[in-house]
Amino acid sequence: MSAFLTALFCLGLCLGHVQAQSGPLPKPSLQAVPSSLVPLEKPVTLRCQGPPGVDLYRLEKLSSNNYRDQAVLLIPAMKQSAAGRYRCSYQNGSLWSPPSDQLELVATGVFPKPSLSAQPGPAVSPGGDVTLQCQTKYGFDQFALYKEGDPGPYKNPERWYRASFPITTVTAAHSGTYRCYSFSRRAPYLWSAPSDPLELVVTEFSLAFPEATSKLIISLTNKVFTTETSRSITASPKESGSPAGPSRQYYTKGNLVRICLGAVILILLAGFLAEDWHSRRKRPRHRVRAVQRPLPPLPPLPQPQKSHGSQDGGRPDVHSYGFCS
Repeated sequence: MSAFLTALFCLGLCLGHVQAQSGPLPKPSLQAVPSSLVPLEKPVTLRCQGPPGVDLYRLEKLSSNNYRDQAVLLIPAMKQSAAGRYRCSYQNGSLWSPPSDQLELVATGVFPKPSLSAQPGPAVSPGGDVTLQCQTKYGFDQFALYKEGDPGPYKNPERWYRASFPITTVTAAHSGTYRCYSFSRRAPYLWSAPSDPLELVVTEFSLAFPEATSKLIISLTNKVFTTETSRSITASPKESGSPAGPSRQYYTKGNLVRICLGAVILILLAGFLAEDWHSRRKRPRHRVRAVQRPLPPLPPLPQPQKSHGSQDGGRPDVHSYGFCS
């Protein structure tokens, strides 16, 4: 009888364990190290991360029938065929987890780099507006702007030949190094080389200039006041019985000079304050979108740059890892 009860107890524990496992599993995370933007011929590692005690990981490339039952995939030299969308999942017992968020692996350096400029300039005062323009001589219709330190693209508008990225009401958080890329929607994971870096600087020049100017004017005022006072004292008679007329004339003249100088200072300060207020006044926060104009026939896209791996004959390609398009 005791053996029968023991068997029932063990069966209940097993059923409880299976029921506990039947709940939904948390989805894993998939990341690319060091970055999902990979220059041609540079290494990258795809890493799938799930909870402890996972029985099996599966890493797959979408739009293909290729997958690998492993958590980590090392690509020693990035190829165009390795670019695309990836996801991963894991298995515990007989249950599979939901798939991870998709990871877009991009090959850069496939096409020549575009140029990046700032209008009206790379130095902007707080509260002002600036527009970053990415331009290429080829007929690309997609552009991406990246700020150094940010995980994703800043914006991604659709334009021909160039794109404008307006930044309104600039703050100190917008300071940093920017780069842009160009590519075609027909091959969304084959990008150009990055543009030369552009350093955007947010300055306090509009406040510092009037303050420094005010200090200079006050210094000049004190100097003039001291000079006029010394002249008046020097011109006053040494003897108490001498006439006071010349002394009063000097004092009157000095007062007139100081009054005129004070009026000029007030006018200058008022002008500086008005100019500063006008420059810091907020502009309308609407984004201007460029109007599509008729364009001449598009030139053919440049040929993708050949990687060194296709020339050495012995370097492994991504095809050998089962992740070709």
